[in-house]
Amino acid sequence: MGGAFGALGGDISALTVNPAGSAIFLNNQIGITFSNQNIKNNSNYLGTSTSDKENSFILNQAGAVFVFNNNNPNNNWKKITIGTTYENTGNFNNNIFSAGVNRNNSIDGYFLDFANGVSLGTLENIPYENMLYKEQQAHFGYEGFVINPVNPLDSNNTQYETNVPAGGNYEQANEIYTNGYNSKLGFNIATSYKDRIYFGANLNLHITDYRRSSSFFESNNNDLEATPTISNVRFNNNLYTYGNGFSFQLGTIAKVTDALRLGVAYESNTWYHLYDEISQSLYSTRQAAGQPEIYESVNPEIINVYEPYDLQTPGKFTFSGAYIFGKSGLISVDYSIKDYGNTKFKPTNDAGFRQLNSNMNDQLTTNSELRVGGEFKIKRLSLRGGYRFEGSPYKDGKTIGDLNSYSAGLGYNFGSTKFDLAYSYTERDSNQRFFEAGAFNGAPNITSKLNNVTFTLLFEL
Repeated sequence: MGGAFGALGGDISALTVNPAGSAIFLNNQIGITFSNQNIKNNSNYLGTSTSDKENSFILNQAGAVFVFNNNNPNNNWKKITIGTTYENTGNFNNNIFSAGVNRNNSIDGYFLDFANGVSLGTLENIPYENMLYKEQQAHFGYEGFVINPVNPLDSNNTQYETNVPAGGNYEQANEIYTNGYNSKLGFNIATSYKDRIYFGANLNLHITDYRRSSSFFESNNNDLEATPTISNVRFNNNLYTYGNGFSFQLGTIAKVTDALRLGVAYESNTWYHLYDEISQSLYSTRQAAGQPEIYESVNPEIINVYEPYDLQTPGKFTFSGAYIFGKSGLISVDYSIKDYGNTKFKPTNDAGFRQLNSNMNDQLTTNSELRVGGEFKIKRLSLRGGYRFEGSPYKDGKTIGDLNSYSAGLGYNFGSTKFDLAYSYTERDSNQRFFEAGAFNGAPNITSKLNNVTFTLLFEL
């Protein structure tokens, strides 16, 4: 149903949208959901099209709700419900491959951006593990002979030049492999007033485990020179981010009439405490006219473990409405607003984070999300469909584009057991450079298409 459950309640999925939804349950319920996700990424880099895909089977969601009725007819508070949910909010298993011919810019620009301003003495005398990140990036370019010092005999030299031959037509390929998850464990409590107004709250624990490996390769067949110049280079980067976070949710649902329900929910900022680990390596080949190839390997075999930091992601408001056509079906709509410009890395007095936060404030914007779903019942069989739209979080609308998703499914009620099956198709475009530093005149345009098959088993106790 496109995830449009904010005013409906009575479903374990609804608790993650509006915590008041558990107070609509009539009986205790336990459910578990599995998904098979297949994502295909079509990339176009400077006119060359490539594609890659990844398939994964995940535990999508699990939860339980327990209902405690108040049988006192003189008390308007009719019940209290307690629930717990597990939700895989982000499946990071993904592969992206991009390749094309860059007619103007080489990877040398990346290393020059970091190296200029770093003394040659630093690169030659300070151990890699004691260098700053900027110096480490310069180290790879220098030791791999991608760049050379302008004054190689002066240890105070701070200016560098490329060792990649001019002429353009640099064949470039970039592979990105990610895996891991972002999950949320929620603890819910809700209550019902006169069975007309429902209130609820969630306390959420977030867990993040994210691994990203990228390998960039560049080659050229430009004319050889008297001194060895770079003919190809491979630059590998591995990132591991992990940690946990906390958030809370508040919500209410009003049964305006027996058919019409309205809901509103607030999801707080999520406050993460995260750790980063990074390892890198570079391999290059250089050659002079009439001479054999020279192979360079720059692999410190060192993992940089950084100081932990905090990340605050933005909160969200969700407004919902649903109309129930007796026992024959329903239609439901959710509308959410989130200001991504409020994303912050902390401590905010850190110079690097201060600049990063400023950049995010300039580039990110408030986005909205619309979810529409409907259900039609034929005795014990339910037929469902939905649509979801999420606007780009970026002001340019291109770095990450709008998201469109279509879904359909069915459910069958066996009595104390229910089975649900759903299919959703999601598509989104993105446009992100291989490296944030360096002069690349193009970035791959990626269209990601996600096919998701989900099945759920529910048991009433």
